[in-house]
Amino acid sequence: MEKSLQPSRRVPVHALHLGDRINTSGYDGEILSAVPLAVRSGQNGVAVLFRYGVAVLIGFTAEEEAAFLQKISTRIVGPLSVAEEENAFVEIAAGAEDQISAGGPIALGDMSLPRMLIVADALAKSVALASDERDVTKVFGVIEPFAAELATHGRTRRNRTEILKLVGNALLVQHRVSGRVAVAEKPDALWDRPDLERLYARLEDEYELKERVETLDRKLNVIADTAETLADIIDTRRSLRLEIIVVLLIAIEIATSFYQIFIARGTH
Repeated sequence: MEKSLQPSRRVPVHALHLGDRINTSGYDGEILSAVPLAVRSGQNGVAVLFRYGVAVLIGFTAEEEAAFLQKISTRIVGPLSVAEEENAFVEIAAGAEDQISAGGPIALGDMSLPRMLIVADALAKSVALASDERDVTKVFGVIEPFAAELATHGRTRRNRTEILKLVGNALLVQHRVSGRVAVAEKPDALWDRPDLERLYARLEDEYELKERVETLDRKLNVIADTAETLADIIDTRRSLRLEIIVVLLIAIEIATSFYQIFIARGTH
């Protein structure tokens, strides 16, 4: 039998990207769903925790939310200094068709557990993407001055350590973003409730999940290409230094040979 929130016309939904991971195993409380982990908390609240670091809190008061976040703080791996967040409202109209109006509340016929999980899944992916988009934008903010310097002068004044830091930041963001959340995957709740496919499709369109993933992928490709270019610059500089050293060694060897010949002739 499906469990629902207590009857309410307007229910707040708050999604927060708290860290790199949330440990969802061994939770002590009333568990409504195992994957993703959904638990009851407070008077009427339901929290849905995603392993990729997002918590979606449904029907919480401000005090209940603060208490719950404090409770799960030890489960957060790699906590973010500033949590990315997104807010929405669900309006329950008993028996009505599920509707997603642009920029407005999410209208649902009821607040059953499968519907809660689907709404939570869409918001969790949206807030995780927002966090990824922020990280990628930061890397672009570092890369752009470097690219402008190359375009203007044909070379860069940055030393090897600075370039390696750029490469490291680029690769770190690429790895973290590409492995964090599979947005293309549909919620597990749809396996049991395929009739809710339309609801998820509407949420997917509302939050532009597919389009944002495609844009993010293109930016990640640019970051990867930039990291490769930076690595090539380091290799080129190293090769140039080696060539200069070899030439100097040959010059020294030739000079030494001439000197020895000159000395040998001078002794006769």
